[in-house]
Parts: sequence; structure tokens; C-alpha cells
Amino acid sequence: MENKQSIKKEIILHILVWSCLYGVMLFQSYSRTGVVDVFSNLSPRFLVNIVLFYLNYYVLVPYFLLKKRILIYVLISVFVILVCSYLVDTFLPPEFPIPGTIPGRHSVMSIRAHSLDGFPLQLSKDDIAGNIYFKFRMLIGPTINLMFYFIIGAIIRMYVEWNKNERVREKTEHEKVHSELQFLKTQLNPHFLFNSLNAVYTLSIKKSSDTPEAILNLSELMRYMIYEANKDMVSLEKELNYIHNYIQLQRLRLSNHERVTINIYGDAKGKVIRPLLFISFIENAFKYGTDYKGNTEVKINITINNDNVFFFIKNKIGIIKKSPDSSGIGLQNVQNRLKLLYPGRHELKIENDGDYYSISLTIYIAENEMYNN
Repeated sequence: MENKQSIKKEIILHILVWSCLYGVMLFQSYSRTGVVDVFSNLSPRFLVNIVLFYLNYYVLVPYFLLKKRILIYVLISVFVILVCSYLVDTFLPPEFPIPGTIPGRHSVMSIRAHSLDGFPLQLSKDDIAGNIYFKFRMLIGPTINLMFYFIIGAIIRMYVEWNKNERVREKTEHEKVHSELQFLKTQLNPHFLFNSLNAVYTLSIKKSSDTPEAILNLSELMRYMIYEANKDMVSLEKELNYIHNYIQLQRLRLSNHERVTINIYGDAKGKVIRPLLFISFIENAFKYGTDYKGNTEVKINITINNDNVFFFIKNKIGIIKKSPDSSGIGLQNVQNRLKLLYPGRHELKIENDGDYYSISLTIYIAENEMYNN
């Protein structure tokens, strides 16, 4: 149905363009000559231009030029233009009727003139040369005119094909990005679940009284993962609330969490963001930011401006070292997602001085990214 609508619009557009062009040519021609016959003289020539345009548009360009058979295309094009130019000049009346000329001919005089008594009158060399020159000029005019419509047809058809190919390319790229994102999300969800369950497991081993609260926190996190994180965009307020719940879960399992801080500056209302961009960095900080005494030092700052969100996290490097066999899904996942979701619209900086590990991430928010839910 959409394809039929597109074809219908294209036909209407072509009719309107040709009608407007024909009307302008008629007006200019009649205004310049004031001859009534210009309407009947111009119409057949204009019809030839239209036929030549669509011959090139639907046949020559698709079957030769677009298939890179350039030499054949050029030869056929030159032949068609010259033949049409000769036929137009020979058989069609001139656009602007010249008094004293024979219809269908554009010479000022016949090559053979006659005297009053019927005998041939020999023309001088200057007369013959002038007649040939005039004939040449009158032939060049239609040729250039036909070439104009021919070239315009080629340009328009090539643009249409380029535009069509570009739309197909963009659609393919979009589908590729979408499939990659879905794959990354399927990786991230189990990774997050395992880490969160480990936190609850730690509390249960200690038989902590905080275990029920931790389970409730985990349920809130999973609810967000199931109902919100599958959307393309989420409210920044909900994403921040999700981060708060996760940090609270970590605080419950830690024996010493006084140096775990989170500060949020700015107004998140009305802004949206891609889901689950910060959580992997936070998970990583808690995982590797604990020393041998169980002390954890994690500092998180989030600053919200009109056109960007700045995320900063810093953790002290603890006794847990990253294993070479570690999958590293979390950090690699979020870096891949940033490249796909915010190409050219994010800045990521990772630093490691041996004592502290820090990440700075700036995401630039587009003006049309406003939350409507």
C-alpha cells in the first residue's frame, strides 16, 4: 500500500512539474512573438522532449548507466539525440514561425531560388554559405534543447536511485544496530542479575537482618530491568532512582560503607536517556573498590545540565584484582552501547594511577529527547 501511494505521489508530481514548465514556455514564447500559432508549434516539440526525458529516465539510465555500461550509454544517447534533433528540425514546425519560410524548414531561403520566368536563379557563394550557417544554427538549437531534457532526466534518475539506496542502507544499518543492542542487553541482564544475587547471598550467609530489605531492593531493580530497561529511552529520574536502589543494596552487604557517596546536581525532570549506561561502571567500582579489611571507597557525582549529563565515578583499587579469565562483559558492553547509541555525542575517559580508578562520561542530549510518558 505504501509503495502504491509513493508511485501515485510521484505521478502527480511529474504531471504538475511538466504542466508548470509547459505553461511558462507558452507564456514566454507568446509574449516574445505574439504569434497565435506558437501554441500549436510548441506543443509537438515539447511532447518530443517529454518522450526523450522518460526514454532516458526509465530505459537508458537504469539498463546502461546504472549498470556501469557507460560507453554504450554515451553512444546510444548521442545517436538518439542526433536522430531526434534531425527529425524535429525536418518534420516539425518551428517554435517561432518566421514569415516567408516553408513550414518544417528553417532556412531563410531555399537552396534553389527561382526567377520570375521560372528558370533557376544561381545563388552566390555568400548566399549559399549564409544559408548553410543559418541551417547549422537552427539545427544546433533543437539539439541543445533535447540534450538539456536528456541530461536532466539522467540527473534526476541517478538522484532517485541514490536516495533509494541511501534509505535501504540506513534501514539496514538501523536494523544492524538494533540487533546488536538487543544482543548486548541480553548479555547485560544476566550479568547484572548474577552480581545482585551475590550481594543478597553475602547477606544471607552472614544471617544479616538486612536480608529482607536487600531482597526488596533487588525486586525493585528487577522490576526496572523488566519493565523500563527494555525501552529505547527511559526517564532520567527513573534511571537515577534505579542507581540509588543498587547503591543501597551494596551498602547493605558492606561492613564499612561510610566512604560510599553519591551526589546528584541539576534537574533530571523532563529528560530522557538510554537505559543502563552507568550501572556497569558502578558495579565495577564496588567489585574492585574494597580493600582487605572490607573497607569500600566509591565516589559518584552526576551533574545534569541543559544539554548534557556528566557522570563521574572513582574508586580506590582494593585487593581484588581483575582475573585474566574474567569475561569483562560489563565495561566492554557499555562502551559498545555508547558507540552505537551516542556516536559523536559522548566523551569517555578512563584513568588508573595505581591507587584509584576513575571514569568520566559526558553524554550530550539532543533537543528532541524529551520524556513524554
